[in-house]
Amino acid sequence: MSDQEEATNMNGSADGNGAGPLDGAVVAVAGAAGPAGRAALLRLAEAGATVIAADADVARLAEAVDAARYAHGGATVTGETVDLLDLDATRAWADRTEKEFGRIDGVVHLVGGWRGSKTFRETPLADWDTLHNLLIRTVQHTSLAFHDALARSGNGRFVLISAAGASNPTAGNAAYAASKAAAEAWTLALADAFRKEADLYRKEEGGTGGPRAAAAILVVKALVHDAMRAERPHAKFAGFTDVKELADAIAGVWDEPAENVNGKRLWLTPQP
Repeated sequence: MSDQEEATNMNGSADGNGAGPLDGAVVAVAGAAGPAGRAALLRLAEAGATVIAADADVARLAEAVDAARYAHGGATVTGETVDLLDLDATRAWADRTEKEFGRIDGVVHLVGGWRGSKTFRETPLADWDTLHNLLIRTVQHTSLAFHDALARSGNGRFVLISAAGASNPTAGNAAYAASKAAAEAWTLALADAFRKEADLYRKEEGGTGGPRAAAAILVVKALVHDAMRAERPHAKFAGFTDVKELADAIAGVWDEPAENVNGKRLWLTPQP
Protein backbone atom coordinates (compact mmCIF):
# COMPACT_ATOMS: atom_id res chain seq x y z
CA MET A 1 0.00 0.00 0.00
CA SER A 2 1.38 3.43 -0.91
CA ASP A 3 1.82 6.25 1.59
CA GLN A 4 -0.98 8.17 -0.11
CA GLU A 5 -3.31 5.16 -0.02
CA GLU A 6 -2.54 4.71 3.68
CA ALA A 7 -3.48 8.31 4.35
CA THR A 8 -6.65 8.03 2.30
CA ASN A 9 -7.74 4.97 4.26
CA MET A 10 -7.26 6.70 7.61
CA ASN A 11 -10.68 7.90 8.65
CA GLY A 12 -10.63 7.32 12.37
CA SER A 13 -13.34 4.69 12.16
CA ALA A 14 -14.26 2.64 15.20
CA ASP A 15 -13.92 -1.11 15.39
CA GLY A 16 -16.80 -3.53 15.26
CA ASN A 17 -17.50 -3.06 18.96
CA GLY A 18 -18.02 0.68 18.53
CA ALA A 19 -14.83 1.56 20.42
CA GLY A 20 -11.99 2.82 18.28
CA PRO A 21 -8.29 3.05 19.15
CA LEU A 22 -8.73 6.61 20.43
CA ASP A 23 -11.49 5.72 22.89
CA GLY A 24 -9.96 6.47 26.29
CA ALA A 25 -6.67 7.69 24.80
CA VAL A 26 -4.98 10.84 26.09
CA VAL A 27 -3.82 13.19 23.32
CA ALA A 28 -2.03 16.52 23.59
CA VAL A 29 -2.55 19.07 20.82
CA ALA A 30 0.02 21.84 20.40
CA GLY A 31 -1.20 24.89 18.52
CA ALA A 32 -4.82 24.06 19.25
CA ALA A 33 -6.47 27.48 18.87
CA GLY A 34 -6.31 27.88 15.09
CA PRO A 35 -8.80 26.45 12.57
CA ALA A 36 -6.85 23.19 12.19
CA GLY A 37 -6.50 22.90 15.95
CA ARG A 38 -10.20 23.43 16.51
CA ALA A 39 -11.06 20.75 13.95
CA ALA A 40 -8.60 18.35 15.58
CA LEU A 41 -10.02 18.94 19.06
CA LEU A 42 -13.53 18.22 17.78
CA ARG A 43 -12.49 15.06 15.93
CA LEU A 44 -10.40 13.64 18.76
CA ALA A 45 -13.14 14.33 21.31
CA GLU A 46 -15.66 12.69 19.00
CA ALA A 47 -13.43 9.60 18.86
CA GLY A 48 -13.51 9.36 22.65
CA ALA A 49 -10.09 10.76 23.47
CA THR A 50 -9.23 12.91 26.43
CA VAL A 51 -7.75 15.99 24.77
CA ILE A 52 -5.27 18.39 26.32
CA ALA A 53 -4.98 21.51 24.20
CA ALA A 54 -2.17 24.05 24.31
CA ASP A 55 -1.72 27.41 22.64
CA ALA A 56 -0.17 30.79 23.35
CA ASP A 57 -3.42 32.68 22.67
CA VAL A 58 -5.48 32.44 25.86
CA ALA A 59 -8.78 33.73 24.49
CA ARG A 60 -8.76 31.68 21.29
CA LEU A 61 -7.71 28.58 23.19
CA ALA A 62 -10.61 28.95 25.59
CA GLU A 63 -13.03 29.31 22.66
CA ALA A 64 -11.63 26.19 20.97
CA VAL A 65 -11.84 24.11 24.14
CA ASP A 66 -15.38 25.28 24.89
CA ALA A 67 -16.48 24.47 21.32
CA ALA A 68 -15.15 20.91 21.56
CA ARG A 69 -16.76 20.37 24.96
CA TYR A 70 -20.09 21.73 23.73
CA ALA A 71 -20.07 19.62 20.55
CA HIS A 72 -19.36 16.42 22.45
CA GLY A 73 -21.04 16.52 25.82
CA GLY A 74 -19.13 14.55 28.39
CA ALA A 75 -15.84 14.76 26.53
CA THR A 76 -12.79 15.73 28.57
CA VAL A 77 -11.12 18.64 26.79
CA THR A 78 -8.79 20.89 28.73
CA GLY A 79 -6.66 23.87 27.78
CA GLU A 80 -3.32 25.19 28.94
CA THR A 81 -1.26 28.16 27.82
CA VAL A 82 2.24 26.80 27.37
CA ASP A 83 5.35 28.52 26.05
CA LEU A 84 6.57 25.83 23.68
CA LEU A 85 9.74 27.82 23.05
CA ASP A 86 10.71 27.05 26.64
CA LEU A 87 11.88 23.44 26.92
CA ASP A 88 11.49 23.35 30.70
CA ALA A 89 7.93 24.66 30.45
CA THR A 90 7.13 22.10 27.77
CA ARG A 91 8.57 19.28 29.86
CA ALA A 92 6.53 20.49 32.84
CA TRP A 93 3.38 20.40 30.67
CA ALA A 94 4.13 16.82 29.63
CA ASP A 95 4.84 15.77 33.21
CA ARG A 96 1.64 17.39 34.53
CA THR A 97 -0.42 15.78 31.83
CA GLU A 98 0.90 12.27 32.43
CA LYS A 99 0.59 12.65 36.20
CA GLU A 100 -3.01 13.88 35.98
CA PHE A 101 -4.31 11.47 33.35
CA GLY A 102 -2.02 8.51 33.92
CA ARG A 103 -0.78 8.23 30.36
CA ILE A 104 -0.14 10.09 27.13
CA ASP A 105 -1.01 8.35 23.88
CA GLY A 106 -0.42 11.10 21.39
CA VAL A 107 0.95 14.51 20.53
CA VAL A 108 -0.37 16.42 17.53
CA HIS A 109 1.85 19.30 16.43
CA LEU A 110 -0.22 22.03 14.78
CA VAL A 111 1.93 25.07 15.54
CA GLY A 112 2.06 26.93 12.25
CA GLY A 113 3.32 30.06 10.60
CA TRP A 114 4.32 31.29 7.16
CA ARG A 115 6.70 33.86 5.76
CA GLY A 116 7.53 34.37 2.09
CA SER A 117 8.91 36.82 -0.45
CA LYS A 118 8.38 37.64 -4.10
CA THR A 119 11.82 36.40 -5.13
CA PHE A 120 14.67 34.37 -3.63
CA ARG A 121 17.03 37.33 -3.52
CA GLU A 122 14.50 39.32 -1.47
CA THR A 123 14.21 36.69 1.26
CA PRO A 124 14.67 38.37 4.66
CA LEU A 125 16.73 36.21 6.98
CA ALA A 126 14.53 37.49 9.79
CA ASP A 127 11.87 35.21 8.29
CA TRP A 128 14.13 32.25 9.02
CA ASP A 129 14.53 33.32 12.63
CA THR A 130 10.76 33.52 13.07
CA LEU A 131 10.02 30.23 11.33
CA HIS A 132 12.86 28.44 13.08
CA ASN A 133 11.13 29.14 16.38
CA LEU A 134 7.58 28.40 15.23
CA LEU A 135 8.14 25.39 13.00
CA ILE A 136 11.33 23.75 14.29
CA ARG A 137 11.97 24.68 17.90
CA THR A 138 8.41 23.81 18.98
CA VAL A 139 8.74 20.40 17.31
CA GLN A 140 12.03 19.81 19.09
CA HIS A 141 10.64 20.76 22.47
CA THR A 142 7.37 18.81 22.23
CA SER A 143 9.05 15.68 20.90
CA LEU A 144 11.74 15.73 23.58
CA ALA A 145 9.26 16.49 26.35
CA PHE A 146 6.74 13.79 25.40
CA HIS A 147 9.07 11.09 24.04
CA ASP A 148 9.22 8.95 27.16
CA ALA A 149 5.48 9.07 27.80
CA LEU A 150 4.68 8.16 24.19
CA ALA A 151 7.08 5.23 24.39
CA ARG A 152 5.40 4.05 27.59
CA SER A 153 1.92 4.29 26.09
CA GLY A 154 2.11 1.12 24.04
CA ASN A 155 0.23 2.87 21.21
CA GLY A 156 1.77 6.35 21.19
CA ARG A 157 1.77 8.65 18.19
CA PHE A 158 3.62 11.88 17.40
CA VAL A 159 1.93 13.57 14.44
CA LEU A 160 3.57 16.42 12.54
CA ILE A 161 1.69 18.46 9.95
CA SER A 162 4.00 19.44 7.11
CA ALA A 163 3.77 21.00 3.66
CA ALA A 164 4.51 19.71 0.18
CA GLY A 165 6.87 22.65 -0.24
CA ALA A 166 9.33 20.97 2.12
CA SER A 167 10.31 18.56 -0.66
CA ASN A 168 9.58 20.90 -3.58
CA PRO A 169 10.63 24.41 -2.47
CA THR A 170 9.96 27.47 -4.57
CA ALA A 171 12.13 30.58 -4.84
CA GLY A 172 9.95 32.78 -2.66
CA ASN A 173 9.42 30.16 0.03
CA ALA A 174 13.01 29.35 0.93
CA ALA A 175 12.75 30.01 4.66
CA TYR A 176 9.36 28.29 5.00
CA ALA A 177 10.32 25.21 2.98
CA ALA A 178 13.65 24.85 4.77
CA SER A 179 11.93 25.11 8.16
CA LYS A 180 9.37 22.48 7.25
CA ALA A 181 12.08 20.19 5.88
CA ALA A 182 14.04 20.52 9.12
CA ALA A 183 10.94 19.74 11.18
CA GLU A 184 10.34 16.65 9.05
CA ALA A 185 13.94 15.48 9.50
CA TRP A 186 13.64 15.89 13.27
CA THR A 187 10.40 13.90 13.29
CA LEU A 188 11.94 11.12 11.19
CA ALA A 189 14.78 10.94 13.72
CA LEU A 190 12.16 10.48 16.45
CA ALA A 191 10.64 7.68 14.37
CA ASP A 192 14.04 6.00 14.16
CA ALA A 193 14.35 6.27 17.94
CA PHE A 194 10.98 4.56 18.39
CA ARG A 195 12.07 1.83 15.97
CA LYS A 196 15.38 1.18 17.74
CA GLU A 197 13.76 1.25 21.17
CA ALA A 198 11.28 -1.39 20.00
CA ASP A 199 14.15 -3.56 18.75
CA LEU A 200 15.86 -3.24 22.12
CA TYR A 201 12.61 -4.09 23.93
CA ARG A 202 12.18 -7.23 21.87
CA LYS A 203 15.78 -8.27 22.50
CA GLU A 204 15.79 -7.63 26.25
CA GLU A 205 12.19 -8.42 27.19
CA GLY A 206 11.28 -11.02 24.60
CA GLY A 207 8.53 -8.84 23.16
CA THR A 208 7.16 -9.24 19.68
CA GLY A 209 5.85 -7.00 16.92
CA GLY A 210 6.97 -3.64 15.59
CA PRO A 211 7.40 -0.25 17.26
CA ARG A 212 5.06 0.42 20.15
CA ALA A 213 5.06 4.14 19.29
CA ALA A 214 5.22 5.99 15.99
CA ALA A 215 6.12 9.38 14.59
CA ALA A 216 4.30 10.23 11.37
CA ILE A 217 4.10 13.22 9.04
CA LEU A 218 0.90 14.33 7.34
CA VAL A 219 1.72 16.37 4.24
CA VAL A 220 -0.61 18.98 2.77
CA LYS A 221 -0.25 21.62 0.07
CA ALA A 222 -2.10 24.13 2.22
CA LEU A 223 -5.14 24.17 4.48
CA VAL A 224 -8.56 25.67 3.91
CA HIS A 225 -11.50 26.22 6.24
CA ASP A 226 -15.03 27.64 6.08
CA ALA A 227 -14.02 31.21 6.97
CA MET A 228 -11.53 31.29 4.08
CA ARG A 229 -14.20 30.12 1.66
CA ALA A 230 -16.61 32.76 2.94
CA GLU A 231 -14.01 35.48 2.45
CA ARG A 232 -13.13 34.30 -1.07
CA PRO A 233 -16.28 32.64 -2.44
CA HIS A 234 -14.94 32.41 -5.98
CA ALA A 235 -11.57 30.89 -5.08
CA LYS A 236 -11.05 27.24 -5.99
CA PHE A 237 -8.37 26.40 -3.38
CA ALA A 238 -7.10 23.68 -5.73
CA GLY A 239 -5.18 20.98 -3.93
CA PHE A 240 -5.89 22.44 -0.49
CA THR A 241 -6.90 20.14 2.37
CA ASP A 242 -9.93 21.07 4.44
CA VAL A 243 -9.15 21.22 8.14
CA LYS A 244 -11.92 18.68 8.80
CA GLU A 245 -10.24 16.24 6.38
CA LEU A 246 -6.95 16.86 8.13
CA ALA A 247 -8.58 16.12 11.48
CA ASP A 248 -9.91 12.82 10.11
CA ALA A 249 -6.42 11.92 8.91
CA ILE A 250 -4.94 12.79 12.30
CA ALA A 251 -7.39 10.51 14.05
CA GLY A 252 -6.71 7.83 11.46
CA VAL A 253 -3.04 7.59 12.38
CA TRP A 254 -4.15 5.52 15.38
CA ASP A 255 -6.13 3.17 13.14
CA GLU A 256 -2.95 1.72 11.68
CA PRO A 257 -0.38 -0.39 13.53
CA ALA A 258 2.59 1.71 14.64
CA GLU A 259 4.96 0.04 12.18
CA ASN A 260 2.70 1.03 9.26
CA VAL A 261 2.96 4.75 9.99
CA ASN A 262 6.24 5.15 11.85
CA GLY A 263 8.66 7.26 9.84
CA LYS A 264 6.15 7.72 7.00
CA ARG A 265 5.15 10.81 5.08
CA LEU A 266 1.41 10.39 4.53
CA TRP A 267 0.34 12.60 1.63
CA LEU A 268 -3.06 14.31 1.72
CA THR A 269 -2.26 16.12 -1.54
CA PRO A 270 -0.69 14.75 -4.75
CA GLN A 271 2.97 13.95 -4.18
CA PRO A 272 5.28 16.14 -6.30
